[in-house]
Amino acid sequence: MKSLIDPVVALAEAAGKKILEVYSSDFEVQSKKDSSPLTQADLKAHLCIVAGLKKLTPSMPIISEEASLPDYAERIKWGKYWLIDPLDGTKEFINRNGEFTVNIALIDHHKPVLGVVHVPIQNKTYIGCKDYGAERRDSYGGRESISVSPQSSSPVRIVTSRSHKNPSLNAYLNNIGKCEIIQMGSSLKFCIIAEGGADLYPRLGLTSEWDTAAAQVIVEQSGGSVVTLDGSPMKYNDKEDILNPHFFVIGATDRDWLALLPDSE
Repeated sequence: MKSLIDPVVALAEAAGKKILEVYSSDFEVQSKKDSSPLTQADLKAHLCIVAGLKKLTPSMPIISEEASLPDYAERIKWGKYWLIDPLDGTKEFINRNGEFTVNIALIDHHKPVLGVVHVPIQNKTYIGCKDYGAERRDSYGGRESISVSPQSSSPVRIVTSRSHKNPSLNAYLNNIGKCEIIQMGSSLKFCIIAEGGADLYPRLGLTSEWDTAAAQVIVEQSGGSVVTLDGSPMKYNDKEDILNPHFFVIGATDRDWLALLPDSE
């Protein structure tokens, strides 16, 4: 599996270049059936990644946000498959704040085991792989191992979504008390946990499996965890829909973060 890292990184970087070509243009924004935004960058990155993965692993299935989801009766037979979000953070892309990523994950029996998150604007790539660890690479060939913060800071550094807010999260933050809020888009929220830049990311709202899989491996391989509200690791392709339950991305483990949830959760 480690032999897949460099080819997948190269593929994510190639998709990132396609995205930046559109980013620098006067692009149009369309709407999907669920009213979420869609741009040519999403589609170009999708085609780039899918074509590359089919060459790399011809027999392995692929799920992409920008393609039709195969029926669960078919998906349940899969042992391994690729799960991709060609452009995670389309809203951030449209707002031109740079907080968007390319996410490519390999799933093995419901668990993400290889994850690559590329940040086109920063020309930076985060990698996590089972039996390899987690690292951050830059455009100059630099590589650096990353790890979560060993203990929470004071005030606690909490990552939240820039685009999604809800009352449940506000109630949870009240239970934590004094904290520093770091708003961020896309899977970058996971990556800042993985590199020790924040302590916790509570997600008490809907996400899809392609939003989280690649970054989950990076967090786990950097010493953190991604768990549902009962403390179980988040799984993939184990039900008909691909919506994630509410979850926590935990870096620092010196506090019982789940115990601070409001009773309604």
